[in-house]
Amino acid sequence: MKWIKVADGEIPKTDGIRKIKIGGKHVCIIRHGDKLHATSVRCPHAGADLSGGWCEEERLICPYHRHAFSLETGRGDPGQGDYITVYPLEERAGEWFIGMKESWLGSLFKT
Repeated sequence: MKWIKVADGEIPKTDGIRKIKIGGKHVCIIRHGDKLHATSVRCPHAGADLSGGWCEEERLICPYHRHAFSLETGRGDPGQGDYITVYPLEERAGEWFIGMKESWLGSLFKT
């Protein structure tokens, strides 16, 4: 796993969702209550941009068809049969880092 620093300005200060580009991917950084979460941006149902959604009861709600995904696991609500990627976040000395899997090819060419 590769840990990448998230710029301070990319972390929502209050409850909300911010779409950022990091590690070559677009990611949603979500502040919900006193916790931060990081998820993939596209809804697997119809490809909607989840950064335009909102959070309810520890779930990210898609703005198009109201599909809901757990902020902890990425699993869709029962009956949806889909999921989103949830990326690990770590706070280190006041800075936030997101964990992203490295491709097997990328891991061959580490410097």
